[in-house]
Amino acid sequence: MSRMRIAVTADPYLPVPPTHYGGIERVIDLLVRELAGRGHEVSLIAHPDSHTPARLIAYGRPPHAGWSARLAELAQAGCALWTLRHDVDVIHSFGRLAALLPVLPLRRLPKIQSYQRDGVPWASVRRARRLAGSSLAFTGCSTSVYREAAGDESAAGRWRTIFNGVDIARYACRSAVRRDAPLIFLGRLDPIKGAHHAIAIARASGRRLTIAGNRLTAGPDAGYFAARIAPHLDGDRVKYVGPVDDAAKDALLGESAALLMPIEWEEPFGIVMAEACACGTPVIAFARGSVPEVVRDGVNGFTCRTVEEAVAAVTALPTIDRARVRADCEARFSAHVIVDQYERLYESMIESRAPLARPVRTVD
Repeated sequence: MSRMRIAVTADPYLPVPPTHYGGIERVIDLLVRELAGRGHEVSLIAHPDSHTPARLIAYGRPPHAGWSARLAELAQAGCALWTLRHDVDVIHSFGRLAALLPVLPLRRLPKIQSYQRDGVPWASVRRARRLAGSSLAFTGCSTSVYREAAGDESAAGRWRTIFNGVDIARYACRSAVRRDAPLIFLGRLDPIKGAHHAIAIARASGRRLTIAGNRLTAGPDAGYFAARIAPHLDGDRVKYVGPVDDAAKDALLGESAALLMPIEWEEPFGIVMAEACACGTPVIAFARGSVPEVVRDGVNGFTCRTVEEAVAAVTALPTIDRARVRADCEARFSAHVIVDQYERLYESMIESRAPLARPVRTVD
């Protein structure tokens, strides 16, 4: 195996890792820690409060609002990458594609842009491709992220799917739960995440429901919690426990009969699905976005399209082997498996430019 010098970029809005909400930042933290543990030299361009074994290059202009702050942050990230251009073998961006602009024309330097959100800016992707040529590749955390452009490499570039992963060691598998174990909804309390559907599913199936996650406090849906969640809270059949850290998440997911994810949008991945599976907890989710790629019916949960189908899935939970749920998670979403895939991608891109690139060093 080769030792590589890798620059990883993150948006500056949340630290790596985040304290509560922040799925992308969790994935970046997992990747950086695993790469550093394998002996690679990693530089992380991220929020100043990040805690990482990598060399941290801090940037950001709080409160990160408005064009002035955005442009300043793009310039900061781009300047950092330009400074590193002779000292890294590959650049891996989880931030804005525009931040790569200073180094895009450097066709001897491999670059990867990873998309963890819906809404890929295809016009920007095509412009970046014209500047970078084959030195720029793309990944999506599910095929659903880039499905509309699949097969159009001449315009959209090279894409591959690399799922998001979880640190399996942080989650304990519970091979069995109580017969009256609650269902759980864990995520941002936003209409598109479907907590109101989770309440309907739990009530119709006669199960208790625990709701955990961040409430919206601004924007057009700031009143969602008060209007559609709070009226159903009684502290027993339906209870809200607020935002949770990793330890509380492990406990809540592990003691639940199933994670409910009745989404109303094309979820790019939904890392909470992998976190639940790491606890042995099956997932019942609406079949949108990445869900059909993550949830294997009868193995680690059930996909459905309506509240009624989800209620039927709740009754089928005894057919799921929780140990098998965990095993499937280890095989597809563990840090080792995910970072192996990124590592192979880095090496293939470096090797494809080997006559022009600095030879990589061999790990002792």
